[in-house]
Amino acid sequence: MFEFQWPWIFVLLPLPILVRWLSKAQNRASGAALRVPFFAQLRSLSGEQNTPAVNGNKFHLLLLSLLWLALLGACARPIWIGDAVAMPTNGRDLMLAVDISGSMSQEDMIIQDEALPRLTVVKAVVNQFVEQRRGDKLGLILFGSQPYIQSPLTFDLDTVNTLMNEAQVGFAGKQTAIGDAIGFAIKRLRERPENSRVVVLLTDGADTASNLKPLEASKLAAAEKIKIYTIGVGATEMRVPGIFGSNFGARTVNPSADLDEGTLQSIADTTGGAYYRARNPSELQAAYAAIAALEPVEQEQEMLRPERSLLHWPLLAAAGLWLLLGLGRNLPALPVRSNADDTKNEAAQ
Repeated sequence: MFEFQWPWIFVLLPLPILVRWLSKAQNRASGAALRVPFFAQLRSLSGEQNTPAVNGNKFHLLLLSLLWLALLGACARPIWIGDAVAMPTNGRDLMLAVDISGSMSQEDMIIQDEALPRLTVVKAVVNQFVEQRRGDKLGLILFGSQPYIQSPLTFDLDTVNTLMNEAQVGFAGKQTAIGDAIGFAIKRLRERPENSRVVVLLTDGADTASNLKPLEASKLAAAEKIKIYTIGVGATEMRVPGIFGSNFGARTVNPSADLDEGTLQSIADTTGGAYYRARNPSELQAAYAAIAALEPVEQEQEMLRPERSLLHWPLLAAAGLWLLLGLGRNLPALPVRSNADDTKNEAAQ
């Protein structure tokens, strides 16, 4: 829908007419004048010609009128108002803490009989989860030997997904600092509203590098009313081939033997969250779906109609009209054949 924000500007539309009427020149016939009988000869010697120009006063006046109208249109601030968009009044502040230690390269997540690295599958599932959180502020913490903030809390979920996809195993070190990652999340969430502080922590191991122990960190989080959901990822069985890839000497191992499920369960219980075990991609998707159900996106919404300024169009029109006026002033006048010239031609004949 098109509208002007300041439509009252158009009351100035007759202003040029008013100015012209107030400043109208006095009648020259009533004043004194110096009459020169040879004025025509002087005019011809000076190079001026008493001939009408192609661009008459009416065309010039039309351009000026359109220019004034375009300038008033720009001053009235034209805008285009789009369709109403539902916006959530407030959402949750949710920090995603993802383990990118060395063990996340373990290829034990099976999709269509193909073993994929844990981090590859985690990226795909986290991206789906992020897309469902429109209306929430999300942040991303990546941790290994040390945690770091990859993305602060933001509504720009596309950027969060991009940064998650760019994460690589070992960027933050080979070990695992679960407690320090929780400490980082507490620092980011402690100033946020109390009823919206949520952390989703995913890891495949045990804490081996933190300065702040995970259970101590969970108590601090509980004191700050931060809820932590924990996810332990990794298969429980993986077949290791034998000599030269044959069955000779092959064995079955538990690739998640280092996963500290007890600590992850305690963290969740202390903060009022929940612990989920993801042995395969389906269980990982189910874990994030369960968290999404427990922490639904805010449903109370307000309507917002996006506005787009159209100011540049009347300004471009005004610039074009101004250019036409300038070109009209510089066009040479075409000579007009007079009766005196016809008389001279007839006499010559």
